[in-house]
Amino acid sequence: MSSRSALPHLEHIEEHFTASEFVRDIVIGMSDGLTVPFALAAGLSGAVSGTRIVVTAGLAEIAAGSIAMGLGGYLAAQGDAEHYAAERKREEREVIELPEVEAKEVAEILTEYGVPEEDARRAVDGMARHPDKWVDFMMRFELGLEAPDPARARISALTIGLSYVVGGLVPLLPYMLVQEPIQALAWSCGVTIVALGIFGGVKSRYSGASALRGVFQTAIVGGLAAGAAFLLAKWFTHGA
Repeated sequence: MSSRSALPHLEHIEEHFTASEFVRDIVIGMSDGLTVPFALAAGLSGAVSGTRIVVTAGLAEIAAGSIAMGLGGYLAAQGDAEHYAAERKREEREVIELPEVEAKEVAEILTEYGVPEEDARRAVDGMARHPDKWVDFMMRFELGLEAPDPARARISALTIGLSYVVGGLVPLLPYMLVQEPIQALAWSCGVTIVALGIFGGVKSRYSGASALRGVFQTAIVGGLAAGAAFLLAKWFTHGA
């Protein structure tokens, strides 16, 4: 028995992260949900004497913000789908009306990837016998477009909206438990900065960036937004 056959069969499994759009939607919703209600609550803390107004305004902002963000995600995904459909129709028409031009473009793409010209011509000839696959090739390698999931718009809207609600409730929770606005603000700052740090670290893990850098970036952005809102509210109320 050869040494090669004696070795146990090892199956090569490539691990790739395929849920990038889903994670992107969570990042969009959660980042805004953590910072915008946080800044609003911090600003109101410098202008009111009780936390009830802060909670009411915060919940209203979360409701409106989640709907607006979800709608934005829906329209963006719907726009991507419409753009893909329009470009595909154009490619289908060009394959029929301008096959020589399209064949030349395919050959150029293949040679750019190191395929010899003779092999590229044979590949073009084979592709020309399958127009649908030809169009698929042009969509991906010429235009860099992937066929969108038909349910993408609905999933995107729901994911962004729910992520915004979850993120927005984090800085608002201390105001539901503490009656003094400034004391609630202190708790909200601590809880939100920790949440922003965790969120930044997790986001960086999926993006491949430094986790420490992601923690500091998200925490600093959230802190600056809240601080600016708090100081502006104090300034306006003091001026009044």
